[in-house]
Amino acid sequence: MTIHDLVEWGISYSPWPLTFGLACCAVEMMHGYTARYDLDRYGIVPRPTPRQAEIIIVSGTVTNKMAPILRNIYQQMVNPKWVISMGSCANGGGYYHFSYATLRGCERAIPVDFWIPGCPPSAEAMVFCLHTLQKKIRWHEIQKYSVR
Repeated sequence: MTIHDLVEWGISYSPWPLTFGLACCAVEMMHGYTARYDLDRYGIVPRPTPRQAEIIIVSGTVTNKMAPILRNIYQQMVNPKWVISMGSCANGGGYYHFSYATLRGCERAIPVDFWIPGCPPSAEAMVFCLHTLQKKIRWHEIQKYSVR
């Protein structure tokens, strides 16, 4: 086992997400850390700063004024980094899709790896997505250490 394998093992078993909750989907995101789902026991502990996070979970409507802030946060994250778009507002603008101030999907600002559909999506969907991400990291199905 090399040091590289050890680092990959640590990343796959304890990914640290940064929550970027902008609307009601953030409430479902919080449910993932309550006693029923308890993502902390899987090593998925939310981080307060982007410099400590490998995953960013974007939930809610991203506006045109919020896009540069989201890009800035994404650039501050450590490599490897992954993005999860959670809910119909983050995926495609949602209810505010036709507004002039809405970015129609956060993938127009930053590259997205996973999409969680729904309005609001359930906490089970977020837990499933995070477990799928862990498995993909573990089995090298995601390009590692990519600089986007």
